Amino acid sequence: MSSPSNATNGPMDDRTSATPETEIASLLEQGRTADALEALEQLSTAASADRQACLRSLKATADDRPTLFEDVLAPLTEFLEDSERPTRLTTAKLFVAVSEGAPGIVVPVIPRLAERLADESEFYYVRARCAEALGYIAVDHPEAVASPEIIADLRVGLEFDEPEVTEKLAKALSHVALGDPDRLRHQVASLADHLRGDNELVRYHLSTAIVVIGCARPERLMDVKETLLDSLDDENRYVRGRAAEALGLLAGADAETSVPVDRLEALATDEEFVADRVQFALSQCRSDTPDDSADIATIDAIRTQTSAIAAEIRTPDADGECPQCGLSVPESGPPFCPSCGTPL
Repeated sequence: MSSPSNATNGPMDDRTSATPETEIASLLEQGRTADALEALEQLSTAASADRQACLRSLKATADDRPTLFEDVLAPLTEFLEDSERPTRLTTAKLFVAVSEGAPGIVVPVIPRLAERLADESEFYYVRARCAEALGYIAVDHPEAVASPEIIADLRVGLEFDEPEVTEKLAKALSHVALGDPDRLRHQVASLADHLRGDNELVRYHLSTAIVVIGCARPERLMDVKETLLDSLDDENRYVRGRAAEALGLLAGADAETSVPVDRLEALATDEEFVADRVQFALSQCRSDTPDDSADIATIDAIRTQTSAIAAEIRTPDADGECPQCGLSVPESGPPFCPSCGTPL
């Protein structure tokens, strides 16, 4: 793809060797927004391989410098509707990177991300990545993201049977709660329905969302008390800890609420994350003053903990991901992606 010239700086003599995958990223890094916009327009008619290579390069740039994309996000949304599935997925991943690093600049294109999330005919990995991007935005801009329609799409999507998808949706819901717990105050029971599922990362994100809601509206936890008690036996320590945290919030909100102390005491010598939250819950059951220095049952503390905990739960030797379509592919699997046929 030939490069556009710049009216101010003049044509770049060395651009003849530029390739599509590096050209637009380079223009953005040089602050040549007008040229980048023109190049993006040309990219829309480029060969599929060129579009995908360019978007992968832009995604790598967004990982490090997301603010560079403020003026080009609108035209980039066009690639969310590209005829090629890998192009749409790579574009969605690009929006995840920008939303994580600079969520404010993505607010104007929220409707386009929401459209992809809501499109039942869309490839589910694309929908999941759009949900992930919306979740990152919701932490700082909940009023822009958490419409009843988007919340419904996220919640209903939890019924999907692809773990990689439900993980992203659960993560997005926890981020919505972190942005504004009241947005999910009527969804506690439906979130708790998934605390008995097989995916521990989903259980962690949703138990976190429930605790965050409980920080603001502890009375909303009453209807899910039995599920939280069951979660004290969860195989994942972080889910057990969040369950104890939620029960503590519930006990502290209403002196008449009975939380079985013996169930909590049985976990008093559990791993540190659990034991600390058990002590918090026991202090609430006994109407003691909790230790404020412990950073337990506060939204700010949970916000700082969540990413690291999720990364720990996501084991480092987990199955890989197809670079084209995003399918989770085990190391012992075939030498090509069973979904799109890309060599691995």
